[in-house]
Amino acid sequence: MADRRPPLPGGPYVVLGLARSGVAVALALRARGEEVIGWDAGASTDPPLAEAARRLSAAGVEVRLDASGVALAARAGTLVKSPGVPQSAPLVVAARTRGIPVLGELEVAWRLLENEFVAVTGTNGKTTTTEWIGHIHREAGLPVAVAGNVGTAASSLIGRLQPDATVVCEASSFQLEDTEAFAPEAAVLLNLEPDHLDRHGSMEAYTAAKLRIFANQDSEDIAVVPGDGFSLSTPARVIRYGEGPEWELATEIRLPGEHNVQNGMAAAATCLARGISRDAVARGLRTFEGVAHRLERIAEIDGVPWINDSKATNVASTIVALRSFGGRIRLIAGGRGKQQDFSPLAPVVRERCAAVYLIGEASAELAAALEPAGVPLREAGDLGNAVAQARQDSRPGDTVLLSPACASYDQYRDFEARGEHFRALVEGLE
Repeated sequence: MADRRPPLPGGPYVVLGLARSGVAVALALRARGEEVIGWDAGASTDPPLAEAARRLSAAGVEVRLDASGVALAARAGTLVKSPGVPQSAPLVVAARTRGIPVLGELEVAWRLLENEFVAVTGTNGKTTTTEWIGHIHREAGLPVAVAGNVGTAASSLIGRLQPDATVVCEASSFQLEDTEAFAPEAAVLLNLEPDHLDRHGSMEAYTAAKLRIFANQDSEDIAVVPGDGFSLSTPARVIRYGEGPEWELATEIRLPGEHNVQNGMAAAATCLARGISRDAVARGLRTFEGVAHRLERIAEIDGVPWINDSKATNVASTIVALRSFGGRIRLIAGGRGKQQDFSPLAPVVRERCAAVYLIGEASAELAAALEPAGVPLREAGDLGNAVAQARQDSRPGDTVLLSPACASYDQYRDFEARGEHFRALVEGLE
């Protein structure tokens, strides 16, 4: 494990982006006695950024908040990039031009943690499957920490884990494109659908970023992939879920939808391949209750369930959500588009929806794509109006589903903030 992790290149370390993962890696490096400079293009008047700056400054991290930060390239020994920062950011370009190493936060965390890693990626189902694998470890009485793109930055675990704990880590395409030597002992790919094309530029580039999860594995590692003909060239031991005992075990899960059967099988196959007992895997499959913001049932009001699926930030995920419920669905969709084609939604909306309530920047684009569905399209503008209109229109037997098919950044900090606002609005109806 530790012997294949290269040492970090030298400092000073300039950490680019001071959201959750940037703050975590800056604090971890500073705790090791390193010189750390934290930079973000945001304004100091932004409350979350101001709090981040306060924490970092108190720890001895130099904080810079300005428009470009390019001058910091001259001071950097290594640039550590938060996943939300694109490769085209001026400071990243300046660092590469100077030959300065550029590492992602996940890469830094992996190099500094000697624990075994299980990494999970895919367009949809990452958070659920990552948490599910963690839950199965806990059911088996095994020490585990769940981290990565799910909310706890992997670098926040540095210096806090016992050596035999397993890190189960959700890995996004943004994180994986910044990896260099990253080699998890188990790597899981769930699926690939068009997503984040506004960032990656093409499906080919997006796919290449995802497949970096397998790039450095060796013959002692495990690569878990769908059993439907997905081809993978790797020296790792390939496990194809859906073809083994995990199928039978996944028949008793609590979570709705065929996609969760697939997620459960991926979690089971991974854990069985790593030597966790069949009984513990079966218990973990039966007792897992899901995660926040992913088909999360918030309330039932006058016979109408209200479902928070704020994490559905692409078309494929929203299609899965629509197919998870019977009856008449009142869909709340929209936000910031990601250069994806919304037209595949139309047939499912025609089949499943009583109405669609459109919010955010992509409203007009969504309306044009969904017009052939022949269902009422309500221009709500924001989530508050959408909830109020859906409440007025809904009848017993309906389901109100927030499943946006879009990113949240036009109106919210992230999908969690959008989901929490939805929760508050719905709880205010009761």
